Amino acid sequence: MPLVEHIRELRRRLLICALALLVGVIACYVLWEPIFHFLRQPYCKANPNRSCDLVVTGVFDAFNTKLRVSFIGGIVTTSPIWLYQIGAFITPALHKQERRYAGSFLAGALALFLAGCTLGFLSVGHGLKILLHIAGPGVQNLLTLDKYFSFLTLMLLLFGVAFEFPVVVVFLNLTGLLTFERMMRWQRGMIFTLFLAAAVLTPSTDPFTFLFLGGALVILWELCVAAAWLRSRRHRRSAPEELSPDEPSYVDTTPSQL
Repeated sequence: MPLVEHIRELRRRLLICALALLVGVIACYVLWEPIFHFLRQPYCKANPNRSCDLVVTGVFDAFNTKLRVSFIGGIVTTSPIWLYQIGAFITPALHKQERRYAGSFLAGALALFLAGCTLGFLSVGHGLKILLHIAGPGVQNLLTLDKYFSFLTLMLLLFGVAFEFPVVVVFLNLTGLLTFERMMRWQRGMIFTLFLAAAVLTPSTDPFTFLFLGGALVILWELCVAAAWLRSRRHRRSAPEELSPDEPSYVDTTPSQL
C-alpha cells in the first residue's frame, strides 16, 4: 500500500475512534445520575450511619467533575472499538504468527485492565472506611465531589495499570528472556517485591488496599509461572532429544569406498 493510502487508512480509523469516543462521552453525560449513584457506593458504604452526600465548593466544580467522569467513562466503554481500530491498522504489517499474538495481547490487556478496575472499585470502600474515621467520632468529614472522584479515578487507574503486569511477564517468557527455571529461582523475591510495590503505589495508607493489590499481583504472578511451566513442558515434548555433554557422539569408523 502506498504511503498516501496508509495516511488515509490512519485518518479513517482515527475518525472512527473519535466518533465512538464522542458517542460514549455523550452517553455517559446523559446517564450521569445512575453513573454517579453507582460510583458513590464505596463512599456510602464507608458512612453507613451518615449522609453520603458529597460537597461542592466552587461554581464550576460540579460541571467540571461531571465532564471529566463522562470523558473517562467514554474512554472505558468505547475501549473495545478504539483498541480494535488500532489493532486493525497495525496487524496487516505483521506476520501471521505475530498477528495472532498481537490480538491475544490486546484482548488480554483489556480484560486485565477491566479486572483491575473492578477489584480497585471493590477495595475503595474498605480504605475509605478507615481513612474517613481515623480521627475519631468527634470529626465530621465533608468530602468534596472533585476530591472523591479524583481519589476514585486514581485508585481505579492504579489497579488497572498494575494488572497489566502479567502481559509483560508473558511477553518476556515468549521471547525467552524470562524462562520458567528463572521464574522459579525468583519466586520468593518476586512475592516480596510485589507486596512492596503494592505498599508503595497505593495512595491510601490502609492495610486493606495494600493487601488487595499485593495479593492479586501474587496470584497473577503464580498464574504466569504456571503458564510458563506448561509452555516449557510442551516445548520439551516437541523439541528433539538433546545429547548429554558427557556422552560421546557416535562416529562411523567404516572406511568409505573410493
